[in-house]
Amino acid sequence: MKRVSPDPPKPSPLQRGVFLGMIVLSILLAGCFLFWSGIGQQNHANAAQSQLKLDDIREHFDGQRAFDYLRQICDIGPRPSGSPGMTRQQELLTEHFEKLGAEVRLQKFTGRDPRDGRPVPMANLIVQWLPKKKDRVVLCAHYDTLPYPMLDRRNPRGTFLGANDGGSGVALLMELGNQMSKLNLKYGVDFVFFDAEEYIFAEHHPFFLGSEHFAREYRNQPRDYQYRWGVLVDMIGDKQLQIYQERNSMRWPETRPLVEDIWATARRLGIREFVPQRGAEIRDDHLSLRNIAGIPTCVIIDFDYPDRGHRYWHTTADTIDKCSPLSLAKVGWVVRAWLETARQEASSWN
Repeated sequence: MKRVSPDPPKPSPLQRGVFLGMIVLSILLAGCFLFWSGIGQQNHANAAQSQLKLDDIREHFDGQRAFDYLRQICDIGPRPSGSPGMTRQQELLTEHFEKLGAEVRLQKFTGRDPRDGRPVPMANLIVQWLPKKKDRVVLCAHYDTLPYPMLDRRNPRGTFLGANDGGSGVALLMELGNQMSKLNLKYGVDFVFFDAEEYIFAEHHPFFLGSEHFAREYRNQPRDYQYRWGVLVDMIGDKQLQIYQERNSMRWPETRPLVEDIWATARRLGIREFVPQRGAEIRDDHLSLRNIAGIPTCVIIDFDYPDRGHRYWHTTADTIDKCSPLSLAKVGWVVRAWLETARQEASSWN
């Protein structure tokens, strides 16, 4: 994935002076109100932290078990497209989901190495729950890792483990698989793990090969089912979790209600890390599903990992110690609870 909208530009000295004058005037005018109300501006980071603990959520979503899955994934090592690590991960996921009673298949295709054009075997992994249902929801994540930590200033050709970026979404869906038999769904659900989300060696190389292939197959092949909604989870294991409403997902009229429903679910559960404010515009796999396949799809992503001042993204520092069982639990519970809400809406689908 890639951030499209930049951080706000820093103001010039003249602008800072004007802004400061306006702030001082505003404080003078509002001081009486603030004094009587006793309400001040809270620190944003503190305001966006819920007090829930793992044990509070375990009945609904086991964050520690999801974290254990994340450890299994990271123990494989790097998992770039076409690598032995990717093959071992596919075997792990196939065994895991088949034991839970799901149907699992690989959607194979051939990509190209952007450096020399050589063919690279790739495959999306599709997990189906209630496969005979015609109305379906797709939950997805990418499961490949960047070939190299290209933004690491010290070691851009080192080992990229991709604990958060590539592992966290997979671990969440592995644990959600344990919950699926309890949900009594009226519609089918597919978990789709996209390959080659970032099989890149430079920023100008093409992203999203797996999701684009999946979207074209859905659009072009005869089928007797329809995806009503799609939700992409990406980079959701950060210890310093804060998830804003991605700008594309809020701008598209068909996905904005989906985002609002998910954030309303988080608010109902008391999970304040889902911040009801617009964040950056992110290029990610949800673009393929919406723009190619016509599936209304949003992304749940904490791109500032861990924050805007410090970035583990695409560096050797993206390791499991930067991730949290509690973050996985919070996001997983929201996704599960939203699925149960969507169950109530399924009766109106036709």
